[in-house]
Amino acid sequence: MAEVAEEKKADADSKRVHTYPLIRHSDMIDEMKNEAMELCVTACEKFAANNESAAKMIKETMDKKFGASWHAVIGEGYGFEITHEVKNLLYMFFGGNMAIILWKCS
Repeated sequence: MAEVAEEKKADADSKRVHTYPLIRHSDMIDEMKNEAMELCVTACEKFAANNESAAKMIKETMDKKFGASWHAVIGEGYGFEITHEVKNLLYMFFGGNMAIILWKCS
């Protein structure tokens, strides 16, 4: 009986949806990281049904604020291997399974 209760609790924990931004990895300075995170959240909320438009908004805004050659990928269930400039990488999750990778490469 206790095993069934523990199994149900484990299932509930694994299906919990996070509604807050969760940064998995970043080597940005804190000021840039916070600004980029807020931009990603705003873009994903504004274009909830269109990841391509959200990524375009993030890329264009980062290009204007921090110089050219920013790239953004938004989606679920993808892997990546990238080359980036030092201190210019952000990998985060928002709204559960929505992953956002943002990097600068020139």
